[in-house]
Amino acid sequence: MESHLEKRNGDVLQQSFKEMISTLPKENRWGFLEDYYQYQGFWISPSFLQGALSAQQQFQAQPTDVILCSSLRTGTGWLKSLTFATITRTSYNDSTTPLLHTLPHDVVPFLEFDHSQFSTNLHLGIPLLATHLPYSFLPKSIIDSGCKIIYICRDPKDTFVSLYHFIAGHCKSKNAQPIQLDEAFELFYEGVSPFGPYWDHVLGYWKASLEHPDKLMFLKYEELVEDTVLYLKKIAEFMGYPFSSEEQQQGVPENIVQLCSFDNLSGLEVNKTGKHCEGQGNLEMENNIFFRKGKVGDWKNYLTTEMAQRFDQRTMQKLSGSGLSL
Repeated sequence: MESHLEKRNGDVLQQSFKEMISTLPKENRWGFLEDYYQYQGFWISPSFLQGALSAQQQFQAQPTDVILCSSLRTGTGWLKSLTFATITRTSYNDSTTPLLHTLPHDVVPFLEFDHSQFSTNLHLGIPLLATHLPYSFLPKSIIDSGCKIIYICRDPKDTFVSLYHFIAGHCKSKNAQPIQLDEAFELFYEGVSPFGPYWDHVLGYWKASLEHPDKLMFLKYEELVEDTVLYLKKIAEFMGYPFSSEEQQQGVPENIVQLCSFDNLSGLEVNKTGKHCEGQGNLEMENNIFFRKGKVGDWKNYLTTEMAQRFDQRTMQKLSGSGLSL
C-alpha cells in the first residue's frame, strides 16, 4: 500500500505540475472541451502533459519493455493490436484473446495514464506500453534502459483528415460544435494540433531511429497496409518474439493479421458500443470513434488540390535534408 507520506509527496508533485502548466501559452481553436498548452515546442492537453511530467519523474523502464509510439490517428490502435496478439500468441488463441472484447487502447495502456494496468500486464508477461509523446518527452529511463521502441507515422494529409473527423466526432458526442475542415487545415498546417507540429513529432523519432536502429523501429502506415504479414514478421523479430518456421508454416502471422484487420476489429461489439476511459471526464470517448476507414489516400475525398499542394510543400520543407519522405 502507498504510504501516507508518498501520497502527500505525489499530491504536491501533481499540484506543482498543474501550476507550471497554467503558466504556458494555450490555444483552444479545435473545438475541444479543454485548452491545449504549448510545452517545449509541442501542443499537448493538460491531462497528457501532467501524465508526461509524472512519467518523466517516476517511470522506470526495463530492458525488456516495448514502447509503441505515435502521434494521433497514424495507426496506433492497429499497432497495439498486432503487437499484443503477437506477444500473447501462446497465452491466447483466436477465440480467447482479450482483443475480442476489449478496445485495443485498453489492452495496451498509455504511459501517461494507466500505470496500474501496465503493472498488471507486466505481471502477465506483456511488456507493452504506448505513448503519443514526442521523442524528446520520453522518460530518460526509456532511453537509458535500451528497451525497444516502435514508431508508426502516416502521410500527413491522411493523418490530418483522420484527426479532423476524430475530433469532430468527439465534439459531437459531447454536444460541442466542431470547427470547419478548412479552419482545422490551417491550424494543422501551422503546427497547432494535438501533439503537433506533426512533422516535428515524426522527425524526432526518425532521427533517433537513424542513431539507434537496433533500438528504434520506424514504420510507415502505408507500408504496413501494403504488406502487413511481412512487416508483422519484422516487428515480431524486432521485439524479440520471432515466428518459428513451424508457426509460419501453420499461418500464425496471417491469422494475427486477420484478427487485427480493420474490418474484423471494427465489427466487434465492444468497438461499436463500448466506451474508452469511461467516467474520466474529457478523456471518455465512444469506442467507435477510433474506427473510421483506415484507408490510404482517403484525403483525396476531403482536401482541395490547393490544400494538398500546400501540405506537400510543407512536408518537403520540414523533412528537407533528413532523408525521410512521407
